[in-house]
Amino acid sequence: MHVQVLVLDGVFDAGLALVLDTLDTANALASAPEQRARGGGRGAAAGPDAPRLRGAGGPAAAGAADVIVVPALGAKTPDALALALARRDVVDATAQLQAAAAGGARVTAACTATFVLGDAGLLAGRRATTTWWLAPFFRARFPAVALDEAQMVVESDNVVTAGSALAHLDLALWLVRRRSPTLARTVANHLLYDARPSQAPFVMPDHLAHADPLVARFEEWARGHLAGFTMSAAARAVGATERTLERRVRAVLGKSPLSFVQDLRVAHAVHRLQTTDASLDAIAAEVGYSEATTLRTLLRRRTGRGVRELRRA
Repeated sequence: MHVQVLVLDGVFDAGLALVLDTLDTANALASAPEQRARGGGRGAAAGPDAPRLRGAGGPAAAGAADVIVVPALGAKTPDALALALARRDVVDATAQLQAAAAGGARVTAACTATFVLGDAGLLAGRRATTTWWLAPFFRARFPAVALDEAQMVVESDNVVTAGSALAHLDLALWLVRRRSPTLARTVANHLLYDARPSQAPFVMPDHLAHADPLVARFEEWARGHLAGFTMSAAARAVGATERTLERRVRAVLGKSPLSFVQDLRVAHAVHRLQTTDASLDAIAAEVGYSEATTLRTLLRRRTGRGVRELRRA
């Protein structure tokens, strides 16, 4: 399998380095005699009898690879990203990515590079993820994409997207895992990598809400009324109908107001667990649950960790 890394001007250097270093490590380990003895040679990421897993080049070379990796652009805000996406080299790259995908190549991207795939039309009607704090901008720009920013890596047909900056490592390991799960585990151990299947524990709900004034007002009010929250009271507080509030929250955050309130409850509970000795029963009452078991289940589902793990974090 030949992987082509599509390098654009103003690329996020750390993301590019993570991809190339991970694939280089996979190639080196797969070529080692002890790895080949464990089945990491033929059919793994690389080896004497297997195609190498890396490459580098610009848009002109994109059609020659089995897999295209687009590292993130060096833009941190929606305004900066919009300017980067309008650059001639990025616009030209979208055409190359379209041709590569039409030719059967798997196209992948991480962080802000997912917007390049979106502009190329490769995500329409598909599931995708992106860097979590740009999710509202992504939804506004690509309404036909089923965005799930809680996920670290999302595969949809021949297109793969990954989340925020360090998810370049998750994406590179995903590629290695396609050839050899054993080799992927070995590479992860060499890189001291702990699996992070979700971006959810890192998401800051208030940051996302500020993309829209009405949603920001809702977030501020809801944060102070986690116990006893009702949609009717929330709508009155922000000066909107329940239907309007529901529609605006879904458009910006991709979830219902009640689901967003659950995010706020989780964030508050995690903060209290990590900074106080308050009991789970007391924290549950603070966020609006009459039973601690309800909060315990929600924390496990949203963060992937139990109460004891969260207290130690």
